[in-house]
Amino acid sequence: MPHRAEVVYGDLMQPETMRQPLHNIDAMYLILSSDVAGADLETDAQVIALAEEAGVKHVSLLTVYGDGLVEQALRNSTMTSTFVQPVGFMANCLDDWQDTIRNGEVIEAFGGHIKTAIIHEGDIGAVVAETLVNEDHYGQFYTLTGPELRSKKECVDMISHVLRTSISFKELSLDEARKRWKDAGYDDESIQFFVQMGTQPPEIGTTILPTVEKVLKRPPKRFSQWVNENKNQFS
Repeated sequence: MPHRAEVVYGDLMQPETMRQPLHNIDAMYLILSSDVAGADLETDAQVIALAEEAGVKHVSLLTVYGDGLVEQALRNSTMTSTFVQPVGFMANCLDDWQDTIRNGEVIEAFGGHIKTAIIHEGDIGAVVAETLVNEDHYGQFYTLTGPELRSKKECVDMISHVLRTSISFKELSLDEARKRWKDAGYDDESIQFFVQMGTQPPEIGTTILPTVEKVLKRPPKRFSQWVNENKNQFS
């Protein structure tokens, strides 16, 4: 944490708690929700009005597929904004498979051969930081991808190669996947989203874009780099 950072409390689902944290803030990074099972983060659109009222000048918003109430409120505000839309995160491999790999078990997943342009979470953070401090990025909508298309099966194979161990992969049927997601606590809307991603992901998720390199003046990190950086977390 930076030496001069100040930690304050605010709940994005209880807008009134954000009044104090938003004072004396020039630029704000805002997320909308969490896809972690059981997490109930759902940012209230009123946070945008409170930020504007507090004098925030710029908001960099991590958005996903679609255009919700928060996005609409931001567009209708007087604040400048940058929309940052990453495709799948490489870090999802940790969320989904860390314990399975540590326990030497079979990785079971749906849509194992669907390739997407997953991105290193560090690249997302670097782009967001740049959009907060550089006015050249104000008013932009940036879709972020990694430099290559990778399937879940290929990701498992790469992790197996780096760890120098054998990791088995099993393709789940649609019915098996739906039951797993339901048992894990995901709602119907989330499950339908997962089904779409595992069968017919939108073109935005399967197209490699040069956005990261244009913003950061360097190429985005490959999945092999991510695995080498995180290999100790799988063992």
